[in-house]
Amino acid sequence: MNKKKVFVLLPDGVGLRNFAYSNFYEIGKNFHDIVFWNNTPFDLSELNYPEIKFEKPILHPFTDVFKNGVIQASLTKNSKIEKDQVYDTYRFKSKTVGLKNKIKNTVVSFLNSNYSNQKSILSLRNRINKLERSTTYYKDCRATLEREKPDFVFCTNQRPVVAIAPLLAAKDLKIPTATFIFSWDNLPKATMVVQTDFYFVWSQHMKNELLHYHPEIQENQIKITGTPQFESHYDDNNFIEREVFFKIHNLDTNKKYICYSGDDITTCPDDEVYLNDVAKAVSELNRNGHNLGIIFRRSPVDFSTRYDSVLKEFKNIIVPINPDWRKIGEGWNTILPTPNDNSLLVNTIRHSELVINLGSSMVFDFAIFNKPCLYINYDVENKKDKNWSVKKIYQFVHFRSMTSKEAVGWISDSQSIASVIEKNLSKKQNIEATKWFEKITCQPANLASDRIWKSINSII
Repeated sequence: MNKKKVFVLLPDGVGLRNFAYSNFYEIGKNFHDIVFWNNTPFDLSELNYPEIKFEKPILHPFTDVFKNGVIQASLTKNSKIEKDQVYDTYRFKSKTVGLKNKIKNTVVSFLNSNYSNQKSILSLRNRINKLERSTTYYKDCRATLEREKPDFVFCTNQRPVVAIAPLLAAKDLKIPTATFIFSWDNLPKATMVVQTDFYFVWSQHMKNELLHYHPEIQENQIKITGTPQFESHYDDNNFIEREVFFKIHNLDTNKKYICYSGDDITTCPDDEVYLNDVAKAVSELNRNGHNLGIIFRRSPVDFSTRYDSVLKEFKNIIVPINPDWRKIGEGWNTILPTPNDNSLLVNTIRHSELVINLGSSMVFDFAIFNKPCLYINYDVENKKDKNWSVKKIYQFVHFRSMTSKEAVGWISDSQSIASVIEKNLSKKQNIEATKWFEKITCQPANLASDRIWKSINSII
């Protein structure tokens, strides 16, 4: 059988875990010649992966402004159509310092006010395509494709603006293209930046979302595959025995540990206060006969010192096991995972009794191992940001996919933390959490890479 050549486009580092650190390459190389078209700082040749690096891609000066216009106009469109103000909560504050930023904001505001309907949004996308086709970056991408002659270009993330030019070049050369929808919460947030021939989604639920938010996309363009995000949880090669894991991370083998999974400072400005409340509750439980500790896994993009005082005060209870990510630059998307973090995450889950966090997808990671997740659901006193509230978090569209409120345990105030933990310590399985996980991603969850490659095969 003649192998086809598949370019796997990595426009930024968020796709590394799914497509470079999973079984994706090993499965696909049996059928295809795979080349990573790599725009990350990581050298994939260290993993013996064929790669072609980008040479400092430079966008058209107006592309980013029009991209932001598309996002804002899409959120306004969705808000008007559905009469739902939740879409306004997805807007980020713009930089206002300097004349350049003020001009950008004025243009984006104009586009948002005048282009917030389906036809106008598509016209903005066409404008972006025209701008990008005029760049040296586009010409370089086209030259690479003409030289390498791939049969398919697969983009690992629909959000990065740097992915537009290489995908346009492929389409102009009649090379089929596809993009993977990276996360379970992406589509309501209007994060679809690229346009491709096909779209790979996690589930029927995500397919319905894609058709709802993007009526320009046809049903036959969508492939339901699941996500490789969870595949490492099923791989015995990642598992480390309890005694070994505890020794490596200086954990007490006489204790049972709960995991506190941190959020970034934007999602949860008062996360260190919640950790403090949980540590106090664990102290209370230990006084009443339990022997518990806390494994603190901070958000991979949070390198702040805001937890330091809590970690110091409760050093006999809290053991930080930081994600194995590297900070390459200043932006959140330049903080990238290493291959080792898969094993670190998996074993943190396996050797914890449950997880506590504020509305993260860790509920699914723990559901795979039949372990409970507790969602924090109260505001602290003296909030840093008076406009922030947990009520806003749980109103986000992706939480409406929850099959039942019983999928998680709810912590409604700091005084109830101890009792909610104690109630859930003995739970061996949460059927509702499993149902939610099965709705969110195609099952079996460990075969996502296989389904992605079968979909690619069906296309080429």
